[in-house]
Amino acid sequence: MSPGRKIKKILSHPNSLTLFRIIAAPGIMVLLLFPDSRLFTISAALLFSAAAITDYLDGYFARKRGLVSTFGKVMDPLADKLIVSSSLIMMASVEWIPGWMVCVIIARELAVTSLRSIIAEGGEDVSASVLGKYKTGFQIAAIIPLLLHFQLFGIDFHAIGMFFLWGALVLTVWSGTDYFIRFKNFLRI
Repeated sequence: MSPGRKIKKILSHPNSLTLFRIIAAPGIMVLLLFPDSRLFTISAALLFSAAAITDYLDGYFARKRGLVSTFGKVMDPLADKLIVSSSLIMMASVEWIPGWMVCVIIARELAVTSLRSIIAEGGEDVSASVLGKYKTGFQIAAIIPLLLHFQLFGIDFHAIGMFFLWGALVLTVWSGTDYFIRFKNFLRI
């Protein structure tokens, strides 16, 4: 096998794509240390966009090629939460978005992740709900324009991002509540 084909095979492996998202998170954080630089914020938005695409691709490749693994089942949702949370935290730190919204979103992610661990121990399916998928879509749709932040080509990317962030917040609370209601029998309260 040629070196080019080996590299292509490695880069299209679902676990490699998951690792890319994990590595992209600190890259975005470093870029956002320079919030006044359009070059750096555009680079952060591009890096986040590439990571978001790999989220779709790793699931697609895992199912298509039969490469579903324990590593992927555990690390894929963790990588998603890492890239989203680190981006939101950095944007709150430079006051592009309200910190309380970030706290609500991250608190839901931690609570649902904990509940999913309990459910998995009980042998139940812990795949994401439709509401959870919409929530993730709105988060991605919010973060990309919020990372751009500046007006470009006469478009107010911050306003667009805030619109989607409010939608993500509503879906975050709704999907989290739905998850706890559906699986309340797993909670030993």
